[in-house]
Amino acid sequence: MARKGGDADGEDGEAKAPAAKRPRRAKTMAAPPASPAKRSGDGLPSREEILAFIAGHPGKAGKREIARAFGIAGAARIGLKQLLKDMAEDGVVERRRKTLSRAGALPTVSVLTIVERDADGDFVAEPHEWDAEGRPPRILLVPQRGQPIAPAPGLGDRVLARLAPADGEETDFAYTAKVIKLIERRPAAIIGVLRRTPQGGRIEPVDRKQNEIDVDEEDLGAAKDGDLVEVEVKRFGRSGRARARVLEVVGAMTSEKAVSLIALHVHGIPHIFPAPVLAEAEAAKTAPLTAREDWRTLPLVTIDPADAKDHDDAVHAEPDPDPENPGGFLVTVAIADVSWYVRPGSAMDREALKRGNSVYFPDRVVPMLPERISNDLCSLREGEDRPAIAVRMRFTAEGKKTFHVFHRVMMRSAAKLSYAQAQAAIDGRTDDKTGPLLEPVLRPLWRAYEALKRGRDKRQPLDLDIPERKVIVAPSGAIDRIVVPERLDAHRLIEEFMIQANVAAAETLERRKTPLVYRVHDAPSLAKIEALREFLASLELSLPKSGNLRPGQFNHILARVKGTEHETLVNEVVLRSQSQAVYDPQNIGHFGLNLRRYAHFTSPIRRYADLIVHRALVRSLDLGEGGLPEGIEERLADIATEISGAERRAMAAERETVDRLVAHWLADRIGASFAGRIAGVTKAGLFVKLAETGADGFVPIGSLGQDYYVYDEARHAVIGERTGEMHQLGDAVEVRLVEVAPIAGALRFEMLTEGRRLPKGERKVRTAPGRSRTGGPSRRAGPRRGR
Repeated sequence: MARKGGDADGEDGEAKAPAAKRPRRAKTMAAPPASPAKRSGDGLPSREEILAFIAGHPGKAGKREIARAFGIAGAARIGLKQLLKDMAEDGVVERRRKTLSRAGALPTVSVLTIVERDADGDFVAEPHEWDAEGRPPRILLVPQRGQPIAPAPGLGDRVLARLAPADGEETDFAYTAKVIKLIERRPAAIIGVLRRTPQGGRIEPVDRKQNEIDVDEEDLGAAKDGDLVEVEVKRFGRSGRARARVLEVVGAMTSEKAVSLIALHVHGIPHIFPAPVLAEAEAAKTAPLTAREDWRTLPLVTIDPADAKDHDDAVHAEPDPDPENPGGFLVTVAIADVSWYVRPGSAMDREALKRGNSVYFPDRVVPMLPERISNDLCSLREGEDRPAIAVRMRFTAEGKKTFHVFHRVMMRSAAKLSYAQAQAAIDGRTDDKTGPLLEPVLRPLWRAYEALKRGRDKRQPLDLDIPERKVIVAPSGAIDRIVVPERLDAHRLIEEFMIQANVAAAETLERRKTPLVYRVHDAPSLAKIEALREFLASLELSLPKSGNLRPGQFNHILARVKGTEHETLVNEVVLRSQSQAVYDPQNIGHFGLNLRRYAHFTSPIRRYADLIVHRALVRSLDLGEGGLPEGIEERLADIATEISGAERRAMAAERETVDRLVAHWLADRIGASFAGRIAGVTKAGLFVKLAETGADGFVPIGSLGQDYYVYDEARHAVIGERTGEMHQLGDAVEVRLVEVAPIAGALRFEMLTEGRRLPKGERKVRTAPGRSRTGGPSRRAGPRRGR
């Protein structure tokens, strides 16, 4: 018998922002009771009793505490003192100030060095100093409750930690420890490409801020010309370059196809699945229909980019037959049921948490889950049975959601469509696949989207217009072309359906008081708002000065500048004023989307946060196996911090890889001129984004002209003191390419466009609100030219 869907949730009844069960966590040890049995003839405890007491009270067991625990008073204390002295001389115990410890035991608070990760992805440490015989004890670092240590420690770092003896379950470790603070970072190794020279080699660093380094022949190891290597500096010369030795050969940089390897290594992104993870994925069996609703006849379709390899969401819509909801729609979103295959505490789960999310490079994808799961068992392939968790939602004609219910189902995708293909069908250009689907499937989807769009327009989420470029690579890994994909209604439809499904998930779990991680986005800080307000005032635009700002008020500003010369500039500055969205078990709402409750539910193949939400739904709605484990609440804050960090790491790696690919592409165009816009202003110079490629390059402030340029923080500009010439964020400019560093992804430009001349009365430099001359950026932004 098929299992029924989860309980329905209507808006009126609702309450008002990762997840493996790890059995090897340490528990707080209760102190062993002092037993009066087997006392010596003088009433003193035995050596075994004293050792048991010391073990149960690490760092707290002194002579006074032992005497109190065993009821020793008066003259008997002299005998206890002699017994403890004998035990120390025999090497059974060690004296540390006024406390005793078992011989070889570590102090309660110790300095540790993090040496590796275990199979669960947790850090393992050893004592920083170990003079005893034998191997040093292995120590498991356990997550902190509450506020995590910042900055977070990593491999090779030294930390101060509080130790506790490991309990019986901790068979692999002598102690568990919680980090108190980070003491010292491991000396950063340098990553670069080896270029052979007659004397040995020269390292071309991938970090544009580092200088080239020499390597002697005897320090090259097995490294060959063109290899990406990790080196450590041996010594710094009084003049000339530093010298280093090769620590590791990362891989061969034989073509642009290897460029993403740099980002993987620099950011420490796991990209090779351990054998147990692959074995677990290969052993997975197809999910049965048992305990699922059979939805295989419902014509759900997937709509994705044309080059998508995995498909984790499918959609369907139909007019609501309820006469009390005229013009309304029933919208269904079905999401691949990853929770069935990836169980808490499994090898795949631990690896997925370590990765946090999939990482997308132009030439490769580093998936969160093995391909057996992501591209096969959990990919909603056309015409194949696949398990899913689906939400059916009811919307009014004005796009207001009035009801939703979750189901665990077996579905079969009726069609795999691309965005362009679905949009073309709606625009009257059907093909063999979309022709039969147009009236029964596609038109109801678009009509439902029209209703949801009316609701979105009333909600007024932040509506920034910043084009995104896509890098298309050739088989060799080199750039073939860079395009700005057209923004279609098909994209907006899927986006809005997914947003509503995410809202439904958060509402259901919050109402049922089930732990989850929200996707939260805080409102802009007061300092950023004041800086934005002053900037807008320079364009004769204004923000309200009182009350809480809402996204709609930003949208009003954006609408006023649409189609004007300031459109790009204002969009960029408004974007920079916003906070960064993160994951958090505490809900503060999502400012940008203007939503009170929001959680990621729709992409469990590529985001660990979504997998947590799926498990939470399975548990709270009693939908069967694979639910969120009990006790996960204590770890959600740490997990949310970890996956938020993994998201930022992935974004940085993706951005840097595109920069390097574009630099390779432009390496033979030195001296060419390009159109672009100023995308960043600092006291050191200007960042310019090219219109043709979206590539970012730098114009040093000292190269701008025969003037002394001052950084105006409030206006996001630099201004010439003598001429009043101003270069401002968002300005359209023409630049000449003068230098390319492909491995570092760095471009240097020369400015060809003259800036705008400000009248003398407007040349006064302003700092951002709340920043003094001495506390803010330096007023002196560049060297004097020609003086």
